[in-house]
Amino acid sequence: MTPLSIDGSLIRAWAIEFNREHRDAPTNASLRRLRFAVAFIFGVLVFLAGRAFAETNADAPSGKPDVVIDLATKEGVDLIKGQWRYSDTKIIQVDFKAAGPDKQPTGKPIKTYDFTPHAGGADFDDSKWEKLDPTTLDARRSTGRICFNWYRINITIPPRVNDVDLAGATAVFETSIDDYAEIWVDGEMSRALGQSGGSVVKGWNAPNRLIINRSIQPGQKIQLAIFGINGPLSNPPTNYIYMREAKLEFYKGGVVPVAITPSEVNVEIIRKDPALDAIVPPNPKIFKLAEGFKFTEGPVWDRKGGYLLFSDPNNNTIYKYSPEGSGQLTVFREKSGYEGADIAEYGQPGSNGLTFDGEGRLTINQHGNRRVARLESDGQLTVLADKFEDKRLNSPNDLVYRSDGTLFFTDPPFGLPKFFNDPRKELPFSGVFAAKDGKVTLVSKDLTGPNGLAFSPDEKFFYVDDWDDHKKVVMRYEVQPDGSLKNGKLFFDMTSAGTEDALDGMKVDKAGNLYVSGPGGLWILSPEGNHLGTIIPPKHPHNFAWGDADGKTLYMCARSGLYRMKLNIEGIRP
Repeated sequence: MTPLSIDGSLIRAWAIEFNREHRDAPTNASLRRLRFAVAFIFGVLVFLAGRAFAETNADAPSGKPDVVIDLATKEGVDLIKGQWRYSDTKIIQVDFKAAGPDKQPTGKPIKTYDFTPHAGGADFDDSKWEKLDPTTLDARRSTGRICFNWYRINITIPPRVNDVDLAGATAVFETSIDDYAEIWVDGEMSRALGQSGGSVVKGWNAPNRLIINRSIQPGQKIQLAIFGINGPLSNPPTNYIYMREAKLEFYKGGVVPVAITPSEVNVEIIRKDPALDAIVPPNPKIFKLAEGFKFTEGPVWDRKGGYLLFSDPNNNTIYKYSPEGSGQLTVFREKSGYEGADIAEYGQPGSNGLTFDGEGRLTINQHGNRRVARLESDGQLTVLADKFEDKRLNSPNDLVYRSDGTLFFTDPPFGLPKFFNDPRKELPFSGVFAAKDGKVTLVSKDLTGPNGLAFSPDEKFFYVDDWDDHKKVVMRYEVQPDGSLKNGKLFFDMTSAGTEDALDGMKVDKAGNLYVSGPGGLWILSPEGNHLGTIIPPKHPHNFAWGDADGKTLYMCARSGLYRMKLNIEGIRP
């Protein structure tokens, strides 16, 4: 933000205009009033500027917490069913690249330094690390001089502490490392421009205090990794690293979800093919934009309004994110997918996939209502599809329009309370459907859990992926003029990749590359079916959409957060 300045010439100019309207008032009195008005306006602007940057993950609530758990005691660690683990680090020499003409790491090969282990990731295996008695956290550790270390602990949120129900509370972690600390939460370390404290170093022996979850639930697991640093680095001291304190604080009545100051987070890029360099920059950046959702899904960019819409199906809400300034988050539509009284039975009753038709009208896949609906300009909903052969749909998941206005959507049962075994289920299969002019046509029932879908840029091919732990595949079909599909073939198989994630959202860029939510991250596949590489954000991206003016920014719905990443190729968007 540009610093504000108001000089004497501006005040005099305003005074002239002010006195034209108040010629009978004494000049000095007018100037006094004007100076007061200018000072007041200036103060308000400064306050608002501060507010615009105030909401970061480092801004933990102040005041007396409702509950405190001391993690430097055996009783506290037992309460959260945790175990402190510890490791020194080693400095190692690694290969890198010098800065190129673009000022990025694209130049000649060079050597630089790194450390090992990199233990910030939530899935890092620390089972062989030293176990620490929590009462010894203040013991001097590591090697002294230039040294670093890791402390890690897994937390399970108890239902109650001292008769206080913790459900929905904001959880804050506070520690103080001699001399500096960086903190990772569930595999993520976020940091905003100019941030001091929270996840990053605040100062000499200063405490780190940050929100680790904005709406905790009993039984929820949170992984903390604290990186200790001996300092000052420019004059390595003769002392060692130790932890002065470690505690959890819980505050009831927090507000969620929230937009935060865009904060850079860690990202890993697996480059399997040099062609990925044309897509992903050499120094890629991912920014967290908002957090505190139950789950995020189905994003779509509104080109006319310049904002993103996305679903929280677990919370039955569509949110609107506007990127101007430090980002603004508002509720776009409540009861986005279900209006029934038995909503408590559902895990994901709300809307899922969102898109726009050729006239710019929002089209919504409604899980709980088991239908596809279009939002009209007067706020009313028009049902586009809710049955096939007089049987109710399962729970429409993802959707895309063909250029002729035909709507294609997938219909797995994941929005039903008991999924495949739900007694409400009427169709004996999970289909891919096409809808146009009131007619709903089945175009495929090849997959157990058809999920993401997309057209090739020329609309000759149609891609569908499968949410099935035993068959993690992308299928490709030839599209016929009447909307039917033929010659379905296996395009790519990720089954052997393992991990708990099956296939979810899918998008295509203007070069025909596919972006697939697959095991471990966001897979990028060439039009020929080659795996170019994988983007691995700190939270798994289940769906995504291109946005911003040039269409090159990928907005990612990743579990409880919203993120964005700038890429090199424009994406196809409605």
